[in-house]
Amino acid sequence: MPESPPISLKQIADEAGVSAMTVSRVLRKSPQVSPDTRQRVLQAAERLGYRPDPHVTQLMEHVRRRRLTGQRATLAHVYDHPAAATDIHNYVSLEHIRARADGHGYRVDSFRLGPGGVSARRLRDILRTRGIRGVLLSVNALARTSTELDYSELATVTFGFGLDGPSLHRASTNVTQGMLDIFVQLESRGYRRIGMAITPWADQRAGHTYSGALLHHQQSLPVSRRLPMLLLSSPEQEQNRLSFEAWMRKHRPDVLISVHEPVVHWLQNLGLNLPKDIGLLVHDWLPAMQGLAGMDHRRPEVAAAAVDLLAAHLQHHEYGLPEVPRQILIPPAFIEGASLRPVT
Repeated sequence: MPESPPISLKQIADEAGVSAMTVSRVLRKSPQVSPDTRQRVLQAAERLGYRPDPHVTQLMEHVRRRRLTGQRATLAHVYDHPAAATDIHNYVSLEHIRARADGHGYRVDSFRLGPGGVSARRLRDILRTRGIRGVLLSVNALARTSTELDYSELATVTFGFGLDGPSLHRASTNVTQGMLDIFVQLESRGYRRIGMAITPWADQRAGHTYSGALLHHQQSLPVSRRLPMLLLSSPEQEQNRLSFEAWMRKHRPDVLISVHEPVVHWLQNLGLNLPKDIGLLVHDWLPAMQGLAGMDHRRPEVAAAAVDLLAAHLQHHEYGLPEVPRQILIPPAFIEGASLRPVT
C-alpha cells in the first residue's frame, strides 16, 4: 500500500486556526508562542498524524542559524574557575572541543563565568544577542557560579562531575570501571598492598568514584590488606609531605595510585626507587608523564562525546533543564610504564 503524502504545515495551521508561521514556531519550540496556542497546534498535529522529516528539520535548522548570525552557528564553551581556558583542569581542552565542533559545522567561543569574567546575567544577554543556544559547561569542583546561569533557553552539556547542580547532560570518563580494571592489573603484577593518595578535589571532581572503587575492591580483601585512602587535603605542600611520609611508614603500600608530582620526589626522599621498592600508577595520566604507568582519561574522546550530545539536543530543539539527564561514560585506557613491575 503506498504511503500517504506527508502532512504539511498549512494543513496543521488550518486545523488549529493559526498561521503556518505559528505552526513552524511551535514545532521549533520557539518561546514566542503562548502555551495555549502551542497546545492547540500540537493537538492538531497529533490528530492529523503529523511526523517530522528529520532530514528537512536538520536542513532548515542550518538555514535558520546562518540567517540569524550571518556566519557559522556558534557553541559557547563556559568555564567558571581561575585557570586559563586551555588548562588541563578545565577537564578537556578547548582545542579538542573545537576540533569536534568543527566537524558538526559549529565554531566555539569561550567565556569565563564569574570573578574575572562575565556575570551570569551578562552571559545570558551575550548568548541571546549572538543567537547561541548550545553550551558546553566546564566547571571546577569547588566553583558554584555556574548554578546562577539561566538554562531555560539553552541546551547544555557538562564535563565530568564537578557540577553539584543543576543536573545536566554530561560526558565523563568512567573512572569506576577504569579503577576496577587497574586493580586487576596491579594484582596480576604481584602487588598486594595497594595504596591511594590523591587530593579531595580529584575525588570530588570524579564524583567520588576513586574512593568508591577502592572501597568496592577492598571488600574482597582480608582486613590486613585494606589500606586507608590518604587525602592530601592541606593547602600547604609541606604539610601534605609530612602526612604522606607518616602514612607511608604506617601502612607500607607496595604500590601507590597517586599524582606524579610531587609524589615521585617524596618517594625519592624516603629512599624508595621505582619500581624496585614501590610501584606508582598515576591516577590521571597525561602525555607529558611518559615513562610512568597511569590511567588515561581519554579527554579528546570525552570532548567529542559532549559535542556530539549537544549537537543532537540542538537538532531536536531540546532546551532547558532535562527531566532525565543523559550521561556518556568513556572507558579510560591503561598506560604501561616503567614505574610498575611487569606482569608476573
